[in-house]
Amino acid sequence: MSRILVFRELPDDLLARLRAAHEVTVANPRKPEQRAAFMAALPTAQALIGSSFAITDALLDHARQLEIISSLSVGVDNYPLASLKARGIALCHTPGVLTETTADTIFTLMLATCRRVVELSSLVREGRWTGNIGQDLFGWDVHHKTVAILGFGRIGQAVARRAALGFAMQVLYTNTGPVQVPELQGKARHVPMDQALAGADIVVSTLPLTPQTRHLINDTTLAQMRPGAFLINGSRGGIVDADALLRALDSGHLRGAGLDVFEPEPLPLDSALRTHPRVTPLPHAGSATHETRRAMAEMAVDNLLALLAGATPPAAYPL
Repeated sequence: MSRILVFRELPDDLLARLRAAHEVTVANPRKPEQRAAFMAALPTAQALIGSSFAITDALLDHARQLEIISSLSVGVDNYPLASLKARGIALCHTPGVLTETTADTIFTLMLATCRRVVELSSLVREGRWTGNIGQDLFGWDVHHKTVAILGFGRIGQAVARRAALGFAMQVLYTNTGPVQVPELQGKARHVPMDQALAGADIVVSTLPLTPQTRHLINDTTLAQMRPGAFLINGSRGGIVDADALLRALDSGHLRGAGLDVFEPEPLPLDSALRTHPRVTPLPHAGSATHETRRAMAEMAVDNLLALLAGATPPAAYPL
């Protein structure tokens, strides 16, 4: 029997699976009233399962018996990968099960931003719709436009499939990995990043956050984008330099930005991005459907139980 520390709530039946074979403590450190319990359980925990909380080197120093972390996420930027490797701590994540849902969200955000859906909906809700809308409230077409996708893994290719096959869009992408979606053969073109930025009406980020991609979208790269283009970020907030984005929006160089992710999160109340008229914001909702969050939790539990049993987990992260 191992000691498991659950740092984000799980469905009752999945928690019962863990408790059937192991000693389990549930303490969410993001909740002030549970932070002390989390810190008290950390020194004896052999496994962690959860997400949306940064596991730092300082926390690992307290977790002297830790062997496994099972994350309810595909991204692993909340974990110090080099330290985990040096300490011999295994890491698992949940790729695949959230691909289609996240791609749905990103494409929804693209449509909502270009067609000004939130702004126009507010017009109706607030009783300000008094007649046919004029050109000052018109949006812009998405169909037949060119989209550049920065990052072309599972989610990037799922977005590309929606764009190319559903909206007859021209698709550019920037990484050199293989195209894994058969339907995209001949419909998506790899180009250098500067060409992707300059050639697209809409730029979409599906990149992971790494030291190389942090603030990849900055004053220089934003200036390379086509005047009047849109930026959609559905990956990680740290990809975008928020101050640079605000400058590009305020100058009119960009028509708008759709953002599901921010740096930091939750978005501070005094952030100019929260109320900017050219920004369509979402609260990091990419995988937030009942079905997908359930599937992520199931995979995370499967990963953890497999490793604790000495078996191969469904999705170990290579350290």
